[in-house]
Amino acid sequence: MATPDAVPVDYDSNPDRYRSGARLSKAYSQANLYARVASHLTSADLVLDVGCAEGVLREAMPDKRVIGLDMAMTFLRNHPEPRVQASATAIPFQDNTFDAVTTLNMLYHLADPTQALREAKRVLKPGGVLVASTIARSDSPEFSAYRERPPSPFDAEEAPQVVRTVFDDVEVDAWDAPLITLPTAESIRDYLLARRVAEEAAQRAARELAAPLTVTKRGAVLIARKPA
Repeated sequence: MATPDAVPVDYDSNPDRYRSGARLSKAYSQANLYARVASHLTSADLVLDVGCAEGVLREAMPDKRVIGLDMAMTFLRNHPEPRVQASATAIPFQDNTFDAVTTLNMLYHLADPTQALREAKRVLKPGGVLVASTIARSDSPEFSAYRERPPSPFDAEEAPQVVRTVFDDVEVDAWDAPLITLPTAESIRDYLLARRVAEEAAQRAARELAAPLTVTKRGAVLIARKPA
């Protein structure tokens, strides 16, 4: 099997795509990924959020000390201090620094996610926790006629095995449920555009699919622990 291509990064060149998707999820989702992640970090104090964007995880954990790390300065400048522009594969902190490291919906942007996982493990304190998340290739099956999602290096189907190449202790918190309801044709179109679907296909879906449309979400949070 050929090595999957990394999902292209466009956060500096097209930040509105990400922001549109975030707005739609916040408005129409019956679940909150960041609250789910926070529930796994109740005992953590100092957290490094790798791929932090504009700080949505920090908003979900106001009682934690969260440091944001991202390569996209368009987003990072809107993240509250402290923040640092850096790569997930070269984290500019000393060994054994953080109680927790998060990599939420970002490891699929890397050709080799294990490089970032090793860096996360390095900067975790003994007993520290990595929380990673990703979506499944079969996510949003209601749109299968309008989009093709090729494999990535970190899909939910294989992500547990990838994390286990670096961490021995890995727990999987998966979901497969109708978690988003898109109320209008316009929201169906915008949901697909935020997921890189071509304009013509997104418009066709908006015409052909009846609103309100309930969308099945599939993915996983992975919780990995560094030995104490």
